[in-house]
This record gives sequence, structure tokens and C-alpha cells, in this order.
Amino acid sequence: MKTPGVPSMYAVFRSGGKQFRAEPGAHIRIPSIQAEPGEAVTFEEVLLASGDDAVKVGEPLVEGAKVTAEVVRHGRDRKVIVFKRKRRKGFRKKQGHRQGFTEIRVDEVVV
Repeated sequence: MKTPGVPSMYAVFRSGGKQFRAEPGAHIRIPSIQAEPGEAVTFEEVLLASGDDAVKVGEPLVEGAKVTAEVVRHGRDRKVIVFKRKRRKGFRKKQGHRQGFTEIRVDEVVV
């Protein structure tokens, strides 16, 4: 029996040392990868995959599962301010950092 509002096919994949949940049609921001906008990319490090009938958990990866996506754009996140200070010493240091990302659109989840 399907639960209303829960997608029937999804997968959890690893990219850039982080894990992401992918469903067909979803837009996901992942750490920057070397691919041009419009190019198709495939993620084969699938840790968990759910089809219509069951959920498969990898040990550590699900064999034969992959996530196919298209690169939408590259960009940079909003600025994060890093401020360091030492009391009574007059030491202050302010730095900003913007992390790069790649936005992808998931086309297909193969279990």
C-alpha cells in the first residue's frame, strides 16, 4: 500500500562527501562538480534505493543502482562570516566565505 504524498521511487546517493536524497524531477544543490550546464551526469554511489515494492539498503552500496541527472547551473552560496577574537589581546580577524555549488535536476532513479 502506498502512503499518500510519499514518492514511490527515490534514492540516497553520495557526492562530495555528503549524502543527498534524489527523486525524479527534484532540483538538488550539491558540492561543485566538473560538468557544463546541460550535461548529463550519473551518480553510482547509491547508498539506499526505494522502488515500487521494497527498500534496498546497500552494504555499503546498492549494486546496479544509479541516479541520472542534468546539470542546471553552477553558483555560489550566500556569504558566511567567520569572526575570530582573543580577549584582552586586541586580536580580531574577520573573514568571509562563499561555498560553490552545482544545481542538478534528477531525471531518473534506477534501482
